[in-house]
Amino acid sequence: MALRTIRLLGDPVLNKVCREVTEVTPKIKVLIDDMLETMYEAEGVGLAAPQVGVLRRIVTIDIGEGPIIMINPRIVSADGEQVGGEACLSYPGKAGQVTRPNHVVARALDENMEEFEIDATELLARAICHEIDHLDGHMYTEFVEGDIYDVEAEEEE
Repeated sequence: MALRTIRLLGDPVLNKVCREVTEVTPKIKVLIDDMLETMYEAEGVGLAAPQVGVLRRIVTIDIGEGPIIMINPRIVSADGEQVGGEACLSYPGKAGQVTRPNHVVARALDENMEEFEIDATELLARAICHEIDHLDGHMYTEFVEGDIYDVEAEEEE
């Protein structure tokens, strides 16, 4: 496992749409391990592959309940609404108010290419939406309502 450099706002890779993963190769397994290590070191709750410069549809998330690895994730249903402060490892020290669904159901593949479904609410629903946006070349800054503001590192999501 190794730490990877997190790409920052303005890096063109963050605006590109990622390719689907068709098989979990040893290289993909190393990427996932590196993403987890990088996410934890940066004290984030989520990280998408393009944030470390890899245009593949892979995200890692941990809201404090253990790591979730999602390959080729997609949201199959969403409802409700939550408005809250959102931040990103690719735009450190900043946050903004974003409206997201309060409940999502998402499908993805795990590291064994087995499909699973996750029923998520609140912070986990927000994190899934945020990370899938990265896979489609979007950052939360596009959805901020009002101003982007400075935050202390311990406040970032």
